[in-house]
Amino acid sequence: MAGFLHHNLSTGIAPSARGGVIAIGNFDGVHRGHQAVLDRARAIAKEQNIPCYALSFEPHPRTLFRPDHPVFRLTPETLKARVLEAFGMDGLLTLPFTRELASTSADDFITKILLDQAVATHIVTGFNFHFGKDRIGTPQFLKSAGKAKGFGVTIVEAYGDEDDGVEDVISSSRIRRLLGACDVEGAARLLGFRWGVSGEVIKGAQLGRTLGFPTANLSLPKSCHLAQGIYAVRLRRQDGTQLDGVASFGRRPTFDDGPMVFETFIF
Repeated sequence: MAGFLHHNLSTGIAPSARGGVIAIGNFDGVHRGHQAVLDRARAIAKEQNIPCYALSFEPHPRTLFRPDHPVFRLTPETLKARVLEAFGMDGLLTLPFTRELASTSADDFITKILLDQAVATHIVTGFNFHFGKDRIGTPQFLKSAGKAKGFGVTIVEAYGDEDDGVEDVISSSRIRRLLGACDVEGAARLLGFRWGVSGEVIKGAQLGRTLGFPTANLSLPKSCHLAQGIYAVRLRRQDGTQLDGVASFGRRPTFDDGPMVFETFIF
C-alpha cells in the first residue's frame, strides 16, 4: 500500500486498508515503551505481508472526563502521525473518544470497531491496555475474544529503564514530569528522540527585531506544562530544511506579561 494513511475510523476505512495488524493505544509521545508495541506489530505484519496501523484516540480520555484539566499532550494528533510514519507504520487510525464510546461494552468495541470497521487480523497492545465500559476489557479479555472470534492477539510486556539504579516503566506521565522539571535530556532518553513542538509561526509585537534579535513565535496550548526557560532548539521547516536557534518559553514581564509564548531566535 502506497503512502501513509491518516484516517478517522468513525467514517469507516477503505476496503484496501482493511485486514491489517493494529497496534492499539493512546501512543502519546510514541516513546520507547510504545515503540516496543509498534515493533512487535510491524514484525507480525511483515511475516503475514499485510499492512500495519496504529489505532489511537482523540481527545485523550482523561481530557474528555476532566476538560478543566486537559492532558499535556506530548504529541498532538498531527505530530503523532508524523512520528508514527517515521517509525515505519502504514497509517494512523484515529477513533473519536466520546462518552458514547466510553459507554460501549468491551465486546461491542471488539466486534463493531476492531472487526466490523477495521477488519483487524491481529491486535497488538501493551500490558496495561483496558477498554470498554468501566474498563472491563483487559488484555486477557482480548485474548479470549481473539480465540473465540478468530483474530490474533499479542500483549507486549512493560518496557522499563533504570533511573538511579531502580528500574521503572517508561510512561508518558514520566516524560511529562521530566519536561515540567526542565529535564529535556531525561525526556529524550525515555522518548528515544528529542521532544518537539509544532505549529504555525504567529505575528508578535516585533520588538525583538528592534533589539537585533528577531524571533519566530509559536503559541502553545495552555495544557503545555513545559518548564519556563531558555532552550537550545533545532527547527525543521515544511520543506525539510533544518536551522539551529535558541528559544525562550514563558511570559514577557519586560513587555506585557501576557500569555505564554515560545519565541525562537534563529542563528
